Amino acid sequence: MSEATSIPLPVLGQTSQASMSIALVGNPNAGKTTLFNSLTGLRAKTANFPGTTVDHRQATIVLEGEVHQLVDLPGAYSLEGISPEEEVTRDALMGKLGDKAIPDVIVLVLDATQLTRNLVFGSQILELGRPTIVALNMIDEAEANGLEISVEQLSEELGCEVVPIAARHGRNLDELLNKLNALVKQPVAGTCGSAAACAGCSGCQYSSRFRWATDLTRRSVQGEQTARTYTNEKIDRIVTHRWVGLACFATLMAVVFMLIFWLASFPMDWLDGMFASTSELVGGFLPEGDFRDLITEGLIGGVGGMLVFLPQIFILFFMITLLEDSGYLARAAFVMDRLMYRVGLPGKAFVPFLAAHACAIPAIMSSRVIDDRRDRLNTILIIPLMTCSARLPVFAMVVALMFPDNAVLAGLTFAAAYAIAIIGALAISFVFRRTILPGKTKPLVIELPPYRLPSLRNALTTSLDQSRLFVRKAGTTILVFSLVLWVLATYPKATPEMLPTSWQDQLSQVEATGDADAYDTMLAQAQSEYSIAGRMGKFIQPAFAPLGYDWRLSVGVINSFAAREVMVSTLAVLYGAGDEEEGLLGSLRQARDASGSLVFTTPTCLSLLIFYIFAMQCFPTLVVVKRELKGWKWPAFQLVYMTLVAYVGALITYQASLYFLGA
Repeated sequence: MSEATSIPLPVLGQTSQASMSIALVGNPNAGKTTLFNSLTGLRAKTANFPGTTVDHRQATIVLEGEVHQLVDLPGAYSLEGISPEEEVTRDALMGKLGDKAIPDVIVLVLDATQLTRNLVFGSQILELGRPTIVALNMIDEAEANGLEISVEQLSEELGCEVVPIAARHGRNLDELLNKLNALVKQPVAGTCGSAAACAGCSGCQYSSRFRWATDLTRRSVQGEQTARTYTNEKIDRIVTHRWVGLACFATLMAVVFMLIFWLASFPMDWLDGMFASTSELVGGFLPEGDFRDLITEGLIGGVGGMLVFLPQIFILFFMITLLEDSGYLARAAFVMDRLMYRVGLPGKAFVPFLAAHACAIPAIMSSRVIDDRRDRLNTILIIPLMTCSARLPVFAMVVALMFPDNAVLAGLTFAAAYAIAIIGALAISFVFRRTILPGKTKPLVIELPPYRLPSLRNALTTSLDQSRLFVRKAGTTILVFSLVLWVLATYPKATPEMLPTSWQDQLSQVEATGDADAYDTMLAQAQSEYSIAGRMGKFIQPAFAPLGYDWRLSVGVINSFAAREVMVSTLAVLYGAGDEEEGLLGSLRQARDASGSLVFTTPTCLSLLIFYIFAMQCFPTLVVVKRELKGWKWPAFQLVYMTLVAYVGALITYQASLYFLGA
């Protein structure tokens, strides 16, 4: 029996005890999760890759006032349980998945454009003899391909109701719900019978099922059933080519990142100015003192410094979703598999790697689709190297500091950061496979979906969901960190007489010049170093000095061990973004260290970029790795190796940049 656990999702509408259990089953890519989302109003992750749904999801639906449980099972090609996700589906249907009972009703989702192949697995479901209804999904695409499917013929031969639907566009879902409600009220066992005429050996059984499915399709469908059009094939020859495909992938991603920087620059400038104006406006209403500074510098400066990068995150997920919906990313997976196989990564690792670009935690959980233990361990160890959304604010901040007015160079640098992360992950996997995790890997078997016009609605909702998570984090974790850090960076307060002699001498010299602004700036810097955060930063700064970091950057690195994006809010507080009319980026560009030199030089920015490409800096990820691998041994190893790689990489980058570019 599988040990998989359900992914908790919010329950819609009523919360009373569900009366019936309804299971969604079908082949991978048949559109089960899309139908699940459409019926429940949820937004579970969907993708045109096998293995996206690796556990069962559940929610409730209400049919004429009755609450029922709807379960979305992983896609499967058979009930033999060859892969982990097939084991989950088989165990769920047999009532062997944890405390789950046998589903009362089954909704068999068939891809209308791939009817023969879908019916092979469908025959196993129908042979269970359970109350079943068939959702003939993607009927719109089948019609567009010139196929005419006789629903009546299918229904008669399958022995159950068949409803043609297009879950993506909501077509005929009302009819499906009506017939599902009727079946729930009066469950009728399926009458399809056995499609496997000979069950004496496994080979005969598969041949019999395929023959049955082919014959049934021939009787029910008119027109040439071709899943991939001639145009698709011509495009595939280019984008899946061994070398041209890689060049296409790199070029496409570079263009995407350049567009992100160009498009996002307008709302980012507006947000940056808005937070600076808000800080000034709020400060004008509050009496001078610590409370005003807490609000303007700790709250508005810290949280605002994070939220200014929201447009880039929104646009990135919008474009990635468009590429995924179009069917291109499945081709990218196919192209990348050649490289992954050579460095000892299984083809199934592509799905977790893709998910890791949003967040490493669900990516690590989705690695359960990899059945070989060494393959899975190798995948989990390098998943956090993928550029997740938490790294984006740091990357965006550093790149904006380096190229404030050049979207092309900014986009190329951003794309290079992604490329370095991927290449670094492949190189580290290669080393692991030849040292601590020797063995052969399994190649990728992937079904390329047809090219489709991407859904703007889906891209918009996905981007809004990711943006909402980002804002929620800024309003909780980042807010707490910002306020605590402001306190540490403010107290204990020091008058000029309490400062060390060296600072008093410098202040006296500046005061003698009559430059009041310079005196105030130097006094603020001295008081900042006198604070608890300043003392902590100066204590640890020698360890980061070879990387080009001053004490404030060093505090930012330490703080961000809890979460990477905390780095941005930390810098916003320590460099006083709330005081500057130009906002966070303006204050960082003008920041100077104790010697009066600019802090964010090109070598320092490059060093910071490399450090955050490789550093772990995410405690929740370590906790999930510990849970998945049943112990702290591998999470500890992961933290140590990633920190070492990040430190050495940043050190080499800074020293080399200093040598070739100068300070």
